[in-house]
Amino acid sequence: MAALAVRLRELGAEVRVCAPSDEEFAKLLAGFGVEFVPAAEPVRTLVTGTAPLSPEGLPQRAAALVRAQYEAVAAAAEECDAVVATGLVPAVAGAQSVAETLGIPFVYVSFFPTMLPSPHHAPLPLPLWPFPPGMTDNRELWDLNARSFDALYGPGLNAHRESLGRPPVDDVRGHVFTGRPWLAADPVLAPWREPADLDVVQTGAWVLADERPLPAGLTAFLDAGEAPVYVGFGSMPMRESKDIAQVAVEAVRAQGRRLLVGRGWADLGVIDDQDDCFTVDEVNHQALFRRVAAVVHHGGAGTTTTAARAGAPQVVVPQIADQPYWAGRVADLGIGAAHDGPTPTFASLSAALTTALAPATRARASAVAGTLCTDGAAVAAKLLLDTIRRERPPVSR
Repeated sequence: MAALAVRLRELGAEVRVCAPSDEEFAKLLAGFGVEFVPAAEPVRTLVTGTAPLSPEGLPQRAAALVRAQYEAVAAAAEECDAVVATGLVPAVAGAQSVAETLGIPFVYVSFFPTMLPSPHHAPLPLPLWPFPPGMTDNRELWDLNARSFDALYGPGLNAHRESLGRPPVDDVRGHVFTGRPWLAADPVLAPWREPADLDVVQTGAWVLADERPLPAGLTAFLDAGEAPVYVGFGSMPMRESKDIAQVAVEAVRAQGRRLLVGRGWADLGVIDDQDDCFTVDEVNHQALFRRVAAVVHHGGAGTTTTAARAGAPQVVVPQIADQPYWAGRVADLGIGAAHDGPTPTFASLSAALTTALAPATRARASAVAGTLCTDGAAVAAKLLLDTIRRERPPVSR
């Protein structure tokens, strides 16, 4: 979303970004001079908290999120010409109600195909609504998914709409996703398959150019030997893998490789004082991934895309949501390995690393890197401004 904001500003638009109040989001946007409006509690608090929300509390939580997001976006969107939203469904629904109230265009954005209904893939399972045993037909699963959306999010959304004097919604998923959602993902890494029921606009991935130099200590480590393997799981706390740092260090060393450990929200670190390991905090992945032998990560859309654009072989250890999809795509494209399950062992990670570190995988990753789009955010920015011009009411004379 920051990439889209920067591209819009280059085209002369004014932009405000509403995002959770995490310090890193505020710093990122401030670094590019983009106006930031905090909306909701920090994501880090939700992800790393010790008391995760019970499934039974989700409808109430969803209702509160609709209200909170509406209030935050309504304050930020005054005199704006469009609202672009992504993220948790209740938050998107709140932002969408703002656009409806203001009478301005609304765009829903997904960063991976399997969020959107299609006969070519199954939906993500939702809390309280597991897939019935034996149900494998994609259309049946999407029908169940629609009912899940209505049950989880419908009561809170419609109560809020009633308070605004708006009619109720009887198809929450269709309402939130709209009939023409945008897919901000690279068409090689994450193709949208046709024919499909939705008129999906695939813009390409939205990538923000990162010009930051790598820290001096990290550069010295990279220069001191062969390319290391990077291991980091971003915003995943990795609660089910208490020994993940130990496993990673031992598995990488068994391959005869040095190791970079990304601290992340799991607070990982090296396990001893040997000089073949180095720990990094948040750094420029675009620059770093061009200098590593492989990237072991959780399979977030951004990390997967960044590693692929750098030509770095990958091992994806998926944890939640879209991450199994990205793991499968990495394996299908031959640019790395999909780890089987969220909890690596020495044996399982070693096997995946053997695949990722093979010369053929490196060659394939390099070849695929050259086919990826680089202008997704620019495409989306122009498309949004064209949409605003087309849908803006004519000025009366």
